[in-house]
Amino acid sequence: MTDLIRSAGLSYYLEVARSVGLDPKHMMRKVRLPLACLDKPDTPIAVTSLRRLLELSAEASGAEDFGLRLAERGGLTNFGAVGLIVREQATVGEAIEAFSRFIPIHHDGMKLDVTRDKQTVSVTLHLRGRQPAAPRQSIDMALGSVHRIIQSLFGSDWRPQEVHLHYPPPHDRKRYREFYGCRVIFNAEDDSILLSAHDMERRIPSAHPLIASYLRKRIEAIETRPASWEEKVDEVVRLLLAGGDCTVERVAEHLACTRRTIHRHLAEAGTSFSAIHDAQRADLAVQLIDDPGRPLADIAVQLGFSAQSAMARWFRGRFGCTITAWRKGVRPLAATAA
Repeated sequence: MTDLIRSAGLSYYLEVARSVGLDPKHMMRKVRLPLACLDKPDTPIAVTSLRRLLELSAEASGAEDFGLRLAERGGLTNFGAVGLIVREQATVGEAIEAFSRFIPIHHDGMKLDVTRDKQTVSVTLHLRGRQPAAPRQSIDMALGSVHRIIQSLFGSDWRPQEVHLHYPPPHDRKRYREFYGCRVIFNAEDDSILLSAHDMERRIPSAHPLIASYLRKRIEAIETRPASWEEKVDEVVRLLLAGGDCTVERVAEHLACTRRTIHRHLAEAGTSFSAIHDAQRADLAVQLIDDPGRPLADIAVQLGFSAQSAMARWFRGRFGCTITAWRKGVRPLAATAA
């Protein structure tokens, strides 16, 4: 199954790639990542494509710390709703626990384990599917981002006790010591950040308990990410349709697979791409058509029709009435069945 991540993970890719002499758009095309996702941070993209992009970028530029450079520029805002709920927790410990719990909403294949003893807390990163090749740059970006988030809860003067990385040391170890501000152990058993247990009790002055409670309820409502091929295709179709550019080829790009793979998995699930696309198109059509100020020609383009007349025929077949009648309040029985 393809793991997905919000394209906000690419927020600073253009800037970092150019800073090391790369053509970022060329690199993205190389791994078949859609350029449009750079402007839409909530668009899901395949984790495997992002990992290939980071590794190829580091290799092509010679920048061993490419993943760290991305983490260095990021922060809580990169994590969307997850970042908001982390920021509003009462203590650093509660913030780290919330981040650990909700991170799968941002990144399907990322897990954080938080373990404590009397003196030390370990925040251990797990990236699903990292074997047999360790995605070094992905680890640097992910663990570096975790470090930046924890640091933002304290202020820039905070330092962890120690950082562990499972891969061999880079040529420039100093860069890693400067980034984390502590001893960095390479060839370790895991990828983790160690901090003082006392740090977990630190209160966050800017926290708002009422906002935190509200955000938790909202985020719990969307906590379950799509797990099956049908659900993931449905999610990508919904987002791409809203942007006015949804084809099976575009969906395949986001899921890092071929159109044939999508068709095969959906057939095994007893459905099809056209069925999912049509259902999402119908939902969006109703939302757009219910806005009387929106021109039908614009709606036809957004929904992917070649002409307004084609949309009119489809709408009548789908809902059992004309668009004009629908806007006047007509709701045939066929529409409820749809």
